[in-house]
Amino acid sequence: MPRRLAAGARAALNGLGLRWKIAALLAVGCAVVAVAIGLLVHHARLDQISSGARSGAVAQLVRVRQLYELTGQVDQADMDGALDDPRLPATLRRAALAGQRTTYLDMTSDDPCVWAARPVGANPRHVLSIREPLDEQASDMAEFDRQLLVSGAVVVGLAALGGAGLSSRLSRELRTAAAIARRISQGELDARIDHPRPPGVRQSKDEVAELATAVDTMAASLQQRLEAEQRFTADVAHELRTPLTGLHTAAELLPPSRPTELVRDRVCALRTLTEDLLEVARLDAEVEKPDLEVHPLGRLVEAIAERAGGSTAGFTAVGADRAYETFVRTDARRLERIFANLVGNARKHGGDPVEVHVDGLEVTVRDHGPGFPAHLLEDGPRRFQTGAQERGQGTGLGLTIACGQAQVIGAQVEFSNAADGGAVAVVRLPEA
Repeated sequence: MPRRLAAGARAALNGLGLRWKIAALLAVGCAVVAVAIGLLVHHARLDQISSGARSGAVAQLVRVRQLYELTGQVDQADMDGALDDPRLPATLRRAALAGQRTTYLDMTSDDPCVWAARPVGANPRHVLSIREPLDEQASDMAEFDRQLLVSGAVVVGLAALGGAGLSSRLSRELRTAAAIARRISQGELDARIDHPRPPGVRQSKDEVAELATAVDTMAASLQQRLEAEQRFTADVAHELRTPLTGLHTAAELLPPSRPTELVRDRVCALRTLTEDLLEVARLDAEVEKPDLEVHPLGRLVEAIAERAGGSTAGFTAVGADRAYETFVRTDARRLERIFANLVGNARKHGGDPVEVHVDGLEVTVRDHGPGFPAHLLEDGPRRFQTGAQERGQGTGLGLTIACGQAQVIGAQVEFSNAADGGAVAVVRLPEA
């Protein structure tokens, strides 16, 4: 049971935000300190009241004893004194009969009082005692304890509020850092935290500022490396275009033969790869601007499917009338590039038949091959990686370009595998 309670407390604490964790810890710490100080003050006050009550009872006992020795009896008008009082506590009676003068204090009962007793007489011995009520002192002590509780509660509440206020800035700065980190992970490499630092101070004891500086430094370094990679890709592709153009011209001059066909095929593949690399570089640089116009989605996709897949790509429209009456605002050239790559990928790596379906604003391209590999479904398409061997060989740039062009026109591409086999790519377009 204690383990379950401890586990539940830890789970509840872990579910709180940093601000409330700090506030709770400060409140708990202040509560412990307040309880410790309250107990010390309580006992000090109780000792003060007890000492005063005992001293008063002893002084009263001395007065009653003097009268008893002079008169031989206790003054009946003195309500505090008595001889062999039956209410006298047993421990105090035994101490008095043993020859001790002592006191007994009771502050916890419903009738708080203080007793003082001493032996009188020789044989037999009697006990002379004094009993003084402490109702007023007990009431004062209870009021004092209530004030301690109220003061402690106020201190704990102020500590919790102060902790929440002090930690709110820290929590806000950490949330800002987390948001910037998420933006960077999503590709916004120019996002920065820009935590303010005092002028001329490079290093400080502010851990949040150090974290912000580390994140900004990491983002800047990552951005520089990616930009250098993008420039390298664009430069290489651009520099390859001139010799490839000459190589293509020279291949066209070769006499017809089987080796000539192989050379021309490889030159064509190199030119396609070079153009794809240039397109990827432009997409990475985010310099592409779409030429948006309103088009009927059904007719546009039907024409694209015919040009991309020929007789191997079957086109169907779910709810034909509705499909042909659905209009989208898009860039027809880029949309054709998207579906040409998806259909080409399905024809090259999947299995026939390749199907293209239009349903509302969604266009689905499906083949009947082995399906997409697991890493593509989890992480999306990667450049120069085609996945499983059964999906064939290639550069892996087709799906990357399709996703990049979809982002330019404001569309979304999702990849999945059909339950009965085959790869499925769904393109969701924005409505006109």
